Amino acid sequence: MDQQPKTRKFLIATHGAFAKGVKSALDMIAGEMENISLIQAYLDESRPVEEELADVLATISDTDELVIFTDLLGGSVNNIMLRNALRDNIHIVSGFNLPLLIEIALSDMDTPVTEVIEEAINNAKGQMVYVNHLITLNNDND
Repeated sequence: MDQQPKTRKFLIATHGAFAKGVKSALDMIAGEMENISLIQAYLDESRPVEEELADVLATISDTDELVIFTDLLGGSVNNIMLRNALRDNIHIVSGFNLPLLIEIALSDMDTPVTEVIEEAINNAKGQMVYVNHLITLNNDND
């Protein structure tokens, strides 16, 4: 019996147009990727976030992995994802930044997604730097 190959898919779900902007930046840096869906919550008041999520989940098979990126831990978008999407093959990352998204989206499919996510989170934390302080420290050391 042949086993279907795993496919890793991504959902960027944010308040407003942030998802579209981050996807645009990702496309510029990594090239356009077709395995990424977007939910721009509350831009179209006639379409509930739950319905948009249901559409995405309908495209996920048992052999797929879905990594969901949300903007705010405890925010309404994140809470909707948790209520409707917490299954064995779905992973939710909240409070993401662009370096984290890039690292996970470009990761090797042979590496377990849980390892990819944990390492990417650790690496992304190092990308948040108060540059003024960094410059001051460097100038003091000269």
